[in-house]
Amino acid sequence: MRLLLVGAASHRGLALTRSLVAEGHAVRAVTRTEDHRGLLEEAGAEVWIGTPDRIGSIRYALENVTILAWCLGTAAGPAEAVAPLHGSRLHMMLEKTIDTTVRGVLYEDAGSVDPAILAEGAGIVRTMHEQNEIPFALLQADPAGVDAWVAGARSAIDALLA
Repeated sequence: MRLLLVGAASHRGLALTRSLVAEGHAVRAVTRTEDHRGLLEEAGAEVWIGTPDRIGSIRYALENVTILAWCLGTAAGPAEAVAPLHGSRLHMMLEKTIDTTVRGVLYEDAGSVDPAILAEGAGIVRTMHEQNEIPFALLQADPAGVDAWVAGARSAIDALLA
């Protein structure tokens, strides 16, 4: 299985990458800058430089991906910059998964982002599922607990693969 991890440079993203790579899975991790390349490669990830702010910069990262993990529940910044990551940008990325190898979407539905914004994102994921039948899972584990978060992510990924 190849996972595209958007929101990869956090401690929990690195821990998830290590966990999946240890079992022989491939992780393609999206990061905005070269600054995180070393950490991600040490964890075993294939690094993709891009940003969810510009879907065109990550659209081709979907190649040969089985699971798209949109883990931006702790995205920082002003609300006007964070909201589109769970709104229009998420919607656009999900549209790009149609007619690809993506067989499941994991959406992080917990974190420091305003709960109303996260709820909007979860609604978009549900709607896209209804329209395109791509399975999804909502990751509701508290991102403050890295081990519990990774366990929750792994459980959701396993369910999507089953």
